[in-house]
Amino acid sequence: MSYGVSGPALFRRAAAFVDKILKGAKPADLPVEQPTKFELVINVKVAKALGLTVPPSLLARADELIE
Repeated sequence: MSYGVSGPALFRRAAAFVDKILKGAKPADLPVEQPTKFELVINVKVAKALGLTVPPSLLARADELIE
């Protein structure tokens, strides 16, 4: 199970920063931003191999299930 920042969302934000810098903004003047999109990924196959039972409510909330 992993709960962390969405990679594609980070790349989009990085592209926005690059765009601002290429348009002449000084990197020191750009605000520091924190991630806003997080993902929950559950590896069901490994959980079963370890003998763990993942509650259905948690499976329903997951953004991605690895089977």
